[in-house]
Amino acid sequence: MTGSQETPSFRLAYVPGATPAKWVRIWNERLPGVPLTLVQVPSTEASDVLRAGDADAGLVRLPVDRTFFSAIPLYTEATVVVVPKDHLITAAEEVTLADLADEVVFHPLDDVFDWDRPPGEPAFERPATTADAVELVAANVGLLIVPQSLARLHHRKDLTYRTVVDAPQSSVALSWPEEATTELVEDFIGIVRGRTVNSTRGRTAAKPDTEEKRGQAEQGRARQKPAAGAKGAGGRSTGGKSTGRTARGRTTSNSGRPAKRGKPRKKP
Repeated sequence: MTGSQETPSFRLAYVPGATPAKWVRIWNERLPGVPLTLVQVPSTEASDVLRAGDADAGLVRLPVDRTFFSAIPLYTEATVVVVPKDHLITAAEEVTLADLADEVVFHPLDDVFDWDRPPGEPAFERPATTADAVELVAANVGLLIVPQSLARLHHRKDLTYRTVVDAPQSSVALSWPEEATTELVEDFIGIVRGRTVNSTRGRTAAKPDTEEKRGQAEQGRARQKPAAGAKGAGGRSTGGKSTGRTARGRTTSNSGRPAKRGKPRKKP
């Protein structure tokens, strides 16, 4: 939680390509009294922003330092190569890294992939940003490999992209400093995980729902009621045994057989 106690707020950092709009809308519906502020940060600076406390949580690209941050992976993106629309590569729907071996491929300083060995021919120099690299692709100087969301973010009419089937992929996660897991962070975690308004956050034991409680109460009342026909004359309970009266008024034994009568007394 940030700000004063009277006016709490929540700051969410997000990297280029991440799309927090859906979750922000749900936040505003559920917590209209708590403003949510979006803070766009470069991918390379996201961890520093969270460490410094300049945001409460962030939509970042993995990996993150798990000794300091908690992280909930959200989705993994397809990887694409951005090319001019008239490039030969556009003849195929998908390509491999081997198909790019003879192409100049840019690796900007904010590249989100941790390449063991960058594909393609290296450029004369590395562009400072992905946006700068896109400009160079448009000038037919080389190609660029990025997550699909970044290709869409930097869309141009003279450029297109194709999926690179064997390239590394980038995953987006919700991350925050583990020691700063506040109530508002828990609220946002619930939203991205799809919990309903009435869902518990997992920090307390779940309570039985209303239908279960009602069913338990009805079963308890049923056990307390005597069985049908278990009341004798005068409304006294007989413990479920027969009262011993027959339709003719004769008594019977508990076994149902007529009881033996004694001999009639002689009149004096």
